[in-house]
Amino acid sequence: MASLPHEDPARYVPGARGGAKQRKTRRTDWIVWWREIDRVLLVLVLALMALGTLAVAAASPASARRLSTVKVKLDDLHFFVQHIRWQALGLVAMLGASRMNRDMARRCGIVLGVAMMVALMLVPIVGTTVNGAKRWLNLGISLQPSEFLKPAFAITLAWVISWKLRDPRMPVMLICTGIMGLVGALLMMQPDFGSAVLFAAVWFVMMLIAGLPVRWVMGVIGGGVALIGATYAFYENGRHRIDAFLGGGTAFDQVDLARHTLVAGGWTGSGLWLGTRKLGLPEAHTDYIFSVIGEEFGLLMCALVVVLYFAVVARVLLRLWDEEDLFTVLAASGLVAQLGGQAFINILVNLQLFPSKGMTLPLISYGGSSTLALCLNVGFLLAITRRNPYLKRDPFAPKGHPAILSLFK
Repeated sequence: MASLPHEDPARYVPGARGGAKQRKTRRTDWIVWWREIDRVLLVLVLALMALGTLAVAAASPASARRLSTVKVKLDDLHFFVQHIRWQALGLVAMLGASRMNRDMARRCGIVLGVAMMVALMLVPIVGTTVNGAKRWLNLGISLQPSEFLKPAFAITLAWVISWKLRDPRMPVMLICTGIMGLVGALLMMQPDFGSAVLFAAVWFVMMLIAGLPVRWVMGVIGGGVALIGATYAFYENGRHRIDAFLGGGTAFDQVDLARHTLVAGGWTGSGLWLGTRKLGLPEAHTDYIFSVIGEEFGLLMCALVVVLYFAVVARVLLRLWDEEDLFTVLAASGLVAQLGGQAFINILVNLQLFPSKGMTLPLISYGGSSTLALCLNVGFLLAITRRNPYLKRDPFAPKGHPAILSLFK
């Protein structure tokens, strides 16, 4: 029998006698949490965050010197110290979210999604502009609503699609498409074409898993091509980046500087704080931190980073292999698609295989909203995929819930 929806942890406390209720304690809660979460996934995520700490330490001097002015001189380790603080907050958010049961994680994700949609609507009105883009709200601290919408988006779509199990006639595909259209329009008002593409990719993955008809697939591909064409025609910054990518750029383009920085250290790297090309690289601690890793720690370390991302995605998919709950399959797939897709885009930009896009490397790059949101993403992922280790599925039962299997027929 497959794992049931998450129930009261006290029911599964080892040593409970005669079915009597044991008083739950914090220690008991942590023991149950440790036994139910995917510990392999947690270790992989912590490994990425540890590499991120080292990478930001390497990139911090380059960005601090580049952003220092006559009036304000930043310490070389300014961004490293800030990153440690954001990582600490992120770990608290991750652990807090991972301790929720599946139903609570779903509710929190939906509430967060509604709140961030409202915030996203306020950005064009009262948002803060940085480098020509209005994407932040100043609430004492700088908040980027689109970052926190990413995990909530996957959970909300999974919840809507799961309505199909209760009533197959419900137009869940149209509702999800409408949500995607609204999110895409709000993002392009900032403008943030890269994030719109990432949201669309997550939407497309979840629709495919839910059984998107072939005619819809062709329509989506055609619509995507049309939107890219419209972006090229009407979005000047996007057009310049696409032209630079297709034309090969110049020696002073960001992506070209990033590629040369990436290969400057060879296979083993020049060593921590010994790289020189990173000093001319803009956004070394955020968008182009993968290139800094290549220069200072070598291409072998870059390969390790890529392997860790693939391992995270593969681990989640293996965890879902015999999952019977449709919401869990869709939500976890969407969450890991968001994380893996963002990493994929960032790495391709650094390899000069994708137009330049201001997108951080998940769990590694420096960031405030980005770090917190990504840690929250992982926390939701750990919560949704929690399983009671004492419940085993019937080895002779077909894998997958009949309702899920029917979607693929």
